[in-house]
Amino acid sequence: MKKFFKDFKAFIAKGNVVDMAVGVIIGAAFSAIVTSLVNDIVMPLISLAVGGASVADWKWVITEAVYDANGVLVTAETALHYGNFIQAIIDFLLIALCLFLALKIIMKLKNGSKFEALTKEEVKAMRKEGKSYHEIHAEDARKKAEAEAAKAPAETTESLLKDIRELLKEKSAK
Repeated sequence: MKKFFKDFKAFIAKGNVVDMAVGVIIGAAFSAIVTSLVNDIVMPLISLAVGGASVADWKWVITEAVYDANGVLVTAETALHYGNFIQAIIDFLLIALCLFLALKIIMKLKNGSKFEALTKEEVKAMRKEGKSYHEIHAEDARKKAEAEAAKAPAETTESLLKDIRELLKEKSAK
């Protein structure tokens, strides 16, 4: 049982579980904001545009409610509340749009950090030349590769031949 709790503690302490929990909490808050946007701003505008009735109240009555002589409900109304469905679709589309825009902004900000190896002056000069982000990024990657190649010791033909001979000896020994 101790091992179970130890494993569980290690699982909970992992960064990705905590990140996921934070994401769920922020997602719920974000959903509440977008739901309020839909319910309090967008849907009243749509209702106003289509005649004043709330979209959530739109329904198709299959059977009318039946009341007795005293006004007491005998049989409840049967209806398809398609207005709620339309509202849920609009809610979903606005949440998806907001998430798309938020992710697009985040990715744009993230991609900006890929210019770290190039100096600000180099990036400005490349932009003045009309180079795109991908061209600047390729230039950055080329410069990094050249720097790595300069750091690595150059292999001589002799060292390569020794390595080949060793590999051949190992293969023939098997």
